[in-house]
Amino acid sequence: MPDVRYTHGHHESVLRSHRWRTAENSAAYLLPHLRAGQSLLDVGCGPGTITADLAARVAPGRSVGLDAAVGILEEARGVTESAAVGLVAGDVLQLPFADASFDVVHAHQVLQHLGRPVEALAEMRRVCRPGGLVAARDSDYPAMTWFPDDGTIADAFEAYGTMTRINGANWDAGRRLLSWARAAGFARVVPSASVWCYATPDERRWWGDLWAERFTASALAEQLVTAGVSDRRLEEFAAGFRRWAAQPDGWFAVLHGEVVATP
Repeated sequence: MPDVRYTHGHHESVLRSHRWRTAENSAAYLLPHLRAGQSLLDVGCGPGTITADLAARVAPGRSVGLDAAVGILEEARGVTESAAVGLVAGDVLQLPFADASFDVVHAHQVLQHLGRPVEALAEMRRVCRPGGLVAARDSDYPAMTWFPDDGTIADAFEAYGTMTRINGANWDAGRRLLSWARAAGFARVVPSASVWCYATPDERRWWGDLWAERFTASALAEQLVTAGVSDRRLEEFAAGFRRWAAQPDGWFAVLHGEVVATP
């Protein structure tokens, strides 16, 4: 997002992860609150897979996907076209909508990349109608856990965490969502948590390759090199993820914090 440098970038290894996301695996906590006819804004919509799913649940209500990266909206257009989702380029800190424009305002894995997440939530609250809701879900990198233990993976994520701090972001956003939502002035906040788990051979291969590529070929790799991490060390990080993925008893869980907040 514009107030910080986006640590992940838009390499194919990042987008491959984003395209995998659906309302069921990434916004289950929100689904019981949705009904036909609601208007919905998806902030940081990326390639639009979650957006399209949410739009189907509130149809025929109006749905809009917003992202700061104009290029990714072109990809989202192909995914959301059949769901009649409007796509807008914009900044979550200055949403291009009038007050009280939407019944539901949603953000998945957005606040962790911001330097001013409370301001972002306050802006999301501004465009949410009275009686509506704002929903956010973010991962908590320090709380990620895996088996078998591999110190190289721990070192890789510590390097990632250092990079997010350099960029002004928050790699532990999941645990902070409740605090941020309260600071943003919401009248009521319902917190929860959920996980992604990768444990089958195909899941391990997908997840391990994804992170191996991020640490060697993405914007994250470029930023780490600039920060003083050697190419050799990045290759070691990649080898650690692939080594884990090859373990028949490999298991990896990603913890997420969630909030459903009422203005």
